[in-house]
Amino acid sequence: MIAERLTAFVQALRANGLRVGPSETVDAAAVVEVLGLAHRERLREGLAAALLRGEQQRAVFDATFDLYFPLRVGALETPSTEVAELRDRLAAALTANDQAAMALLAAEAVQALGRYGNSPASDGYSASQTLDRLRPQILLARVLAALRADRDSAPDFTERLEADEIRRRIQAFRGMVGTDARRRIAELRGTDRIARRAVAPTVDQIDFLYAGRDQLTELRRAVRPLSRKLATRLAARRRRASHGEIDLRRTLRRSLSTGGVPLRPAYRHRRPQRPELVLLCDISGSVAGFADFTMLLVQALRAEFSRVRVFGFVNRMAEVTELISPALGSSAQRILTEAQVMGLHTNSDYGTALGEFADRWLDAVGPRTSVLILGDARTNRRDPNLPALRLIAARARRVFWLNPEPPSLWDSGDSAATPYASVVPMHPCRNARQLGALIERLLPV
Repeated sequence: MIAERLTAFVQALRANGLRVGPSETVDAAAVVEVLGLAHRERLREGLAAALLRGEQQRAVFDATFDLYFPLRVGALETPSTEVAELRDRLAAALTANDQAAMALLAAEAVQALGRYGNSPASDGYSASQTLDRLRPQILLARVLAALRADRDSAPDFTERLEADEIRRRIQAFRGMVGTDARRRIAELRGTDRIARRAVAPTVDQIDFLYAGRDQLTELRRAVRPLSRKLATRLAARRRRASHGEIDLRRTLRRSLSTGGVPLRPAYRHRRPQRPELVLLCDISGSVAGFADFTMLLVQALRAEFSRVRVFGFVNRMAEVTELISPALGSSAQRILTEAQVMGLHTNSDYGTALGEFADRWLDAVGPRTSVLILGDARTNRRDPNLPALRLIAARARRVFWLNPEPPSLWDSGDSAATPYASVVPMHPCRNARQLGALIERLLPV
């Protein structure tokens, strides 16, 4: 039973993007055998030490752990149903920073306030509904007043810190409500199903098109580690490529001195050469987050290329290499305000932008240049201008189109994905993990 639960837990971690191998799974089984199930938090830390490879994986691990090793099972026998009473008890627990009482109150609140639906097919529990009815945020002033009433000294600067601390405790309680709501839904719908659908993915699997402000902030923190990892892999590829291929003619010539036995193979060494890179980025609203992150990543990898030039467009093309900011979210905004990327309207127009690039900056593309085009290929039903793209592809060493939309949406509505894909290879690129893999695989060394 425990072995099956641990195996399902590991599979859920893998499904949510964590790379857990057989050796880590064996270590986790040893952790369970040694620590047992009596002390849940100790087991959590032991499994985290055995299974995780970085702190950024901790949020996914904790949410999955709470589903497969829940704090409690089933409904409480005598939950409170009065909102006023729940608030009074929650205020006391927040004042005392009593984590156990807060967890119990979260379970009671979900059971009393979070239930929705009237049919077996739609019944479930909602954390947002629970928090909307309970409104723990209104307890901030009350908890602060209780803390200050117990203190005889005059007010000082630490009161500001107390307010931040109470906000942190309220935020922790909100997280407990979310955890208990997922636990109750998992009991109704199945743990494996909820683990796949309700656990937030790791930062490298956040969808570019649907990332919120907080997730974009997490992506910004992921740029540097991802760029270092990619730089290491690109350097390794470059070293392997520098070894060269066997030169058959020179090897046979050398073998004459050993009676025709090729004891010392001769290699055809390649001259180390860093590629040039040109980015053509659609920075219109729908795909701005994808373009912004990619521009930031490419800037972090600048040392891996002999030259990097970045061009942005909505319906007009402009060079924006000098406008790339190290802060995620600011580059696209700066480009929109300081560069001439829009004409008489604000809708994206790939055909006009590609044509303008072919007319004004075609000399930026040469036989050593790799071109990455970033965008969803939605032309707003205007001419896609395929001849301009063919002209760029004819001069470049390689051209790749990275599309943040899933392939199932290509060619829907005003998308011209298939016509463009008939000229240059188009790849779906929806998150940072896919982007890193594509850059590592597609770019020449």
